[in-house]
Amino acid sequence: MKKAIQFGAGNIGRGFIGALLSKAGYHVVFADVNKEVIEKINEDKFYTIHVMDVECTEEKIENISGVISTSDDILKEIVEAEIITTAVGPVVLPRIAPTIAKGIQLRKEAGLKSFLNIIACENAIKASSQLEEEVKKHLNEEEIKYLEEFVGFPNCSVDRIVPPVKSENILDVVVERFYEWNVEEKAFKGSIPQIEGMNLADNLMAYIERKLFTLNTGHAITAYFGYLKGYKTIDESIKDEVIYDFVKKAMIESGQGLIAKYNFDEEAHLKYIDKIIGRFKNPYLKDDVARVGREPLRKLNENDRLIKPLITARGFNIKTDSLLLGVGAALHYDNKEDAQSRELQSLIHEKGIRGSIAEISKISEDTDVLDKIEKYYDEVKKLIGA
Repeated sequence: MKKAIQFGAGNIGRGFIGALLSKAGYHVVFADVNKEVIEKINEDKFYTIHVMDVECTEEKIENISGVISTSDDILKEIVEAEIITTAVGPVVLPRIAPTIAKGIQLRKEAGLKSFLNIIACENAIKASSQLEEEVKKHLNEEEIKYLEEFVGFPNCSVDRIVPPVKSENILDVVVERFYEWNVEEKAFKGSIPQIEGMNLADNLMAYIERKLFTLNTGHAITAYFGYLKGYKTIDESIKDEVIYDFVKKAMIESGQGLIAKYNFDEEAHLKYIDKIIGRFKNPYLKDDVARVGREPLRKLNENDRLIKPLITARGFNIKTDSLLLGVGAALHYDNKEDAQSRELQSLIHEKGIRGSIAEISKISEDTDVLDKIEKYYDEVKKLIGA
């Protein structure tokens, strides 16, 4: 039987990628450090996905097992796998790289000539390429040659809202109906696996940035505005007419940058923006603003959802007032339960707004962007009525 490994048995792993692999006929091995979840997977051997939208349905996911990702048991699974996917968070990729490298070493020692494709399904640009570089750090020259011949690392773009909704069964997951998984076609090694729901893309970066500049940008700004106004969930926040107006304007600004960069059809992209905002309004998901806004330092990185669309749009002389306002709101994110939020506020206290955003986002002192961000940081609460 075909075998796939899903590193990360969290909501995205179970509610999105792992489910698609199971439906495609793979035996899916979930690898995670959460002993309770892994034991439950091995005990029940199935779980239920609750699709909560205008029409609510249920999907039973079977043909699964679990393994602790830090145990030696995972190595045998890597030797036997045809495909490995991850949904662990970008910062965790370097931690699983030694395990994947060891598995590749064992495949080489066993003389395997079969292909293995590893797809990092993370909210990061070229996450699979990042994982490949981390894996190579643990291989010698001959092992790297083996990897380059038999192991593919296709990059991808993933899009599905899977909020952390508690249920009686810890394995069950709540998801929205919409999902999109675009994978770099040319980067596969060997025959491309047939997985319904996986879209093969020849211009992946356009898909990645469309999602980053639209869903991720709008989602984050909604969360930061909502947090400032005391809302708990994304759907509550986007119902606020003032927040809705600024979020949509920010998404249009980032969209104009995409249209200029990739020659997207303007009318089609505006409809895509409306579809994304409609997803934010889904009352069934109850997506917490603290979940969406977490790790603000990562979200303020030069290649992430707030700064990259801002700099891209400005590069085409596009007005970016609402995007700047979103960055100002992100800098106000003061959540004592979020380590990066605490670090951000400490940095602001030490270096001020200009110094902090310059350090976090690598924005040049030669532009007027820092001045504008500082201005909107001072004005954001008044402008959104917080």
